[in-house]
Amino acid sequence: MIHSDPNGWYTIQQVADLTGLSKQVIRKWEERYLIIQPSRQENGYRIYSTKDVHILLNMKLLTEQGHTVKQASTLIKDMVDDPPILLDKDISIEYEYLNEYVFRLLEKGKHCDELELNFILKQSYHHLGLDPFLSTVVIPFLKEVGNKWEKKEWDEFQESVSSLVVRDFLVQIRRNYQYRENAPFVLGACLPYEQHEVPVHLVLMQFMLKGWKTQLIGASPAPGAIESLVLKLKPDVVILSASTTTPFETDSQIIKSLDQFAENHKEIQFYLGGYGAVSYFANNQPRAIKVTNSVEDIL
Repeated sequence: MIHSDPNGWYTIQQVADLTGLSKQVIRKWEERYLIIQPSRQENGYRIYSTKDVHILLNMKLLTEQGHTVKQASTLIKDMVDDPPILLDKDISIEYEYLNEYVFRLLEKGKHCDELELNFILKQSYHHLGLDPFLSTVVIPFLKEVGNKWEKKEWDEFQESVSSLVVRDFLVQIRRNYQYRENAPFVLGACLPYEQHEVPVHLVLMQFMLKGWKTQLIGASPAPGAIESLVLKLKPDVVILSASTTTPFETDSQIIKSLDQFAENHKEIQFYLGGYGAVSYFANNQPRAIKVTNSVEDIL
């Protein structure tokens, strides 16, 4: 298992797994640029702190943004000594949020270890509580999974296993959550041909924390299924999601039909979110469905 020892130290192999850097690169950056100073075990092996891991991740990010290794090392040396690690205010940082739960999830996700992924999610959920669990574990982990897949550090199977385990865990939480009898009801749904349902789960969890009853229609429902379920379940709010533009490119009539349906049912509020939806409707909003990526706009 890849988590630090009781004193918070990682081996160089663990650091390599966490950062995606080779052991040779880690040693080179350490020795040539002096950005970290790992301790040594009695046998002479290097051991690294969580702060060392953050520095290496920030160094990696800077080089990916176009800085030379030397320029990145200079910026790194200007960082403050106390965590969280921050660089110059003009430099964007993606990795400062990573905690040990996220580190462990990334390692298990890399090896597609579903049992350990589920165990770590359960452990962090019970330790942190729902709101911090979502903001400091689930969302950072999913962002990093997406980053690794886009950079081809992970293949589709690694990305899929990690995302599906998180999805199933969130489903368990929502199913076991207690609601008031008179709680308002929100129905979440991916558009037809949209496969990314985890973002909808996360939005519904935000509603759940505010006392709403929630239900989700799974990925890529059949055309007409959303309208049928809305008529049957009669929610107060409907959240539609499109993380990609695939639904609109596959069948542009789908959103027109849903928009007409929403216009005929003004007693229900309809919202559409996700990167694909916001991009597609940047200059042309539907008539009855509000396009937004802000949960606060809806709540």
